[in-house]
Amino acid sequence: MSHCLTPTRVAPLAADQAAMLMRDGYLLLRGAVLEDRRGALRAAFDAGVGTGDQCAVPRGNGWRHALVDLDPTVQRTCRLPPLLAAAAGMLAGPFFLAQVEGREPLRDGGYQPLHRDGVGTNAVAALVFLDAYGPDNGATRVVPRHLDQGLVDQGLVGQAEPDEASSLILAGEAGDILVFDADLPHGATRNRSGARRRSLLLSFMPERMRAAQESCRALRNVRMDTSEVFVP
Repeated sequence: MSHCLTPTRVAPLAADQAAMLMRDGYLLLRGAVLEDRRGALRAAFDAGVGTGDQCAVPRGNGWRHALVDLDPTVQRTCRLPPLLAAAAGMLAGPFFLAQVEGREPLRDGGYQPLHRDGVGTNAVAALVFLDAYGPDNGATRVVPRHLDQGLVDQGLVGQAEPDEASSLILAGEAGDILVFDADLPHGATRNRSGARRRSLLLSFMPERMRAAQESCRALRNVRMDTSEVFVP
């Protein structure tokens, strides 16, 4: 795809938020999605849910998946200024929105071991929560960067298991957005209650990763135009 002729400029985060993001490797943007937009996002999620064979690559059991990347409200949400500002703060150079999809842990499903996504790619991930979330319905847990720094300092990232005892289970309301360094240890918990916990999962990538991402669009079920370039 051709790139946009004019990059989209991204305003910086507030100083206190930027400091928390750099210290912890993640930032929880409370109420970032206004209430009048949440219903449309839930409707887009539910309309995008299909059968397992809609995906080119088999998906894990215990999850409901939704194709949402062509929905205009989803696209606008991916470009909320605080979300882009957090991504820009971590990437510190030109970047693009590589993917957005819907995910929801089913009852008794969703558990993931702590893991890191794309070690060395400097990707930024974000979860837009469409329902209230907490330890009973599959909320995400993370190991803050300052607690994970030992493995980083020893050069053991990808070789040693992250410390489960250092993880924090996040909790909040619909409309919250979690933005985090994709290399940060993270993972969903088990949805023990069966309560709905829909979310949009986004991935922002540095511009240097564009060719690699474009080469596997079909495998990742990416249908949207990803040509827009964001610049801090």
